[in-house]
Amino acid sequence: MGTTFNEQFDQHAAWRREFALRLKLLSEWLRDHDLLDAAVEERLRRLESQVRSDKVMVAFVAEFSRGKSELINAIFFAGYKRRIMPASAGRTTMCPTELGYDADVPPCLRLLPIETRLQPQALMEWRNAPEKWTRVDLDVKDPAQLAQAFEKVSEVRMVSQDEARALGFWHDEAPEDNPLVDDEGRVEVPRWRHALINIAHPLLKQGLVILDTPGLNAIGAEPELTVNLIPQAHAVVFILAADTGVTKSDLAIWREHLDTGDLGPASRLVVLNKIDTLWDALSTPAQVQAQIARQRAGTADILGLALEQVLPVSAQKGLVAKVNHDDALLGQSRLPELERALADGVMGQRQKILRAAVGAGIHELRTEAGRAIAIRRRDLAEQMLELKGLRGKNLSVIRHMRARIEQEQGDFDVSGARIHAVRSVHLKLLREVLNMLGLPTLRAEVGELNKALRQPGIKLGVKKAYAQTFDRLRANLQKAQAMSADIHSMLTGTFRQLNAEYGFSLQAPREPDLGRYARDLDLVERSHLQYLGVSNVLKLAQPEFADRLVRALATRLRVVFESAMGEVELWNKSAAAQLDAQLRERRRNFARRMEAIQRIQEAASGLDDRIAEIVQQENALGELDAKLRALTQHLVDTPAPASAPVPEAA
Repeated sequence: MGTTFNEQFDQHAAWRREFALRLKLLSEWLRDHDLLDAAVEERLRRLESQVRSDKVMVAFVAEFSRGKSELINAIFFAGYKRRIMPASAGRTTMCPTELGYDADVPPCLRLLPIETRLQPQALMEWRNAPEKWTRVDLDVKDPAQLAQAFEKVSEVRMVSQDEARALGFWHDEAPEDNPLVDDEGRVEVPRWRHALINIAHPLLKQGLVILDTPGLNAIGAEPELTVNLIPQAHAVVFILAADTGVTKSDLAIWREHLDTGDLGPASRLVVLNKIDTLWDALSTPAQVQAQIARQRAGTADILGLALEQVLPVSAQKGLVAKVNHDDALLGQSRLPELERALADGVMGQRQKILRAAVGAGIHELRTEAGRAIAIRRRDLAEQMLELKGLRGKNLSVIRHMRARIEQEQGDFDVSGARIHAVRSVHLKLLREVLNMLGLPTLRAEVGELNKALRQPGIKLGVKKAYAQTFDRLRANLQKAQAMSADIHSMLTGTFRQLNAEYGFSLQAPREPDLGRYARDLDLVERSHLQYLGVSNVLKLAQPEFADRLVRALATRLRVVFESAMGEVELWNKSAAAQLDAQLRERRRNFARRMEAIQRIQEAASGLDDRIAEIVQQENALGELDAKLRALTQHLVDTPAPASAPVPEAA
């Protein structure tokens, strides 16, 4: 039996905690040994942030009445011994609902009124305006109060057709998709646009985020959900009903919002829920299993998936089995099979990606910190040669040596202006790169797209407008990459010259790889183009809808370009930190050499004593380097379960 999703998530969280502890010890050790320059500190901060804030989002997507909320209850909330998410007959999630944990926010349910759709702000902007949300405090120790509060996500309002049209729930061009009209000519719409649930559930505290989405009509009305949140989820669980199979509306959700190819096979799972409706007392168990197998194979064929990506489950029986500790019923529900698939697919893939990223970061950290040790070693070697050359020499030779050191120090002080000039040119070129990746440039590109979409009429050329926008954004990244290569060439030549003239050991850091951000752009473009099919042409003709779509795009693009800027800024810090470190160590080296000459002049035994000290210092540096390698390797080797002892960072 493999581990369940919950168990594997616990192991992942234990690894993150263990890693954070070891990283803190490394940081303290680096500070104690004066190895913590700006670049090393920035890499430590990034590694810590990357691991501590790592989130795993699982999106549950389904048309109404497929048992989605019940499945969430069965997998994540069975420990409460009751339903937490509204899943009874007639009660269903009407607005997108995110469940997560933020230690800085008290346990609460926050609800964004549906009327905010009439205003221009993107959903991300509303998140930063807590006063606009309706807040309900939660008592996490009271399951009944939690369940009662969560029922708010199923609340609806009755509005006129005109208001429903403005909110995006009524389309004159597609009457078959419109909600039912009551006797007074009103229609039902969700009361809330988005819900955020913040509770200290063990899995949520460890970084899990659950996204519970409403049905097709609500999904289609919220572009930010379909082009931002769902594509960025690490796994999507698409729920169908086993008794009906793939319906027309199920297929519409799949084709328009989920079948993008951005997620790997292990991260897209289809659940054939409610298999208990096929448990027929007049059929033999073998006949029931054969019927489930036929539905499973038919579903996989229609959706173009491998058979193992379609999992038959009874969420309702699984929840009952967990609450009553009924192992036989739990086995029949086949819920453990889904949990294992989530564990192996989502968590297995997520851990692999995070460990690879962390491993690369640790390698860079070791290189940055090891550079200072190498500089000190080289300076000690030079001092050793210098002092050994004084053996048997008279006082006038020693005085001459002192004069030579003073001359070298004077020449070095003059080099400050040269190094300042190098930095000025470097920063000027760097500013040009950052301007290409900055928010004003991005805002201008998005503005051009918005202008194109606001042209009157049906947007048959909308894909072309999107393609042109993304081509220009990719071109900006390519220009930034080319300019980074030019800066790298300039730094390499300048550093080589400084090394020759002043005996430095400067090495231009590797230029940032902006290609991965171009690949991120490809993913964003695909998720949007998927949304620009024929079925959405009429929606795109509405200026309000087009505006919402572009704002959702801008939110996601900002994340990509801010990450690219961060990469360039870290590269700059690495180059600057090298110069700072070499200047600092060189000044210390002059001070140590002058001190040694002074001691030799004052006492005959000073020379041998100083040589012995340098030998000790060289040995200490060797131990320092070995310790750095051991501590960084220990970070790479951090086991998933927090079982291995942490070495002392002495």
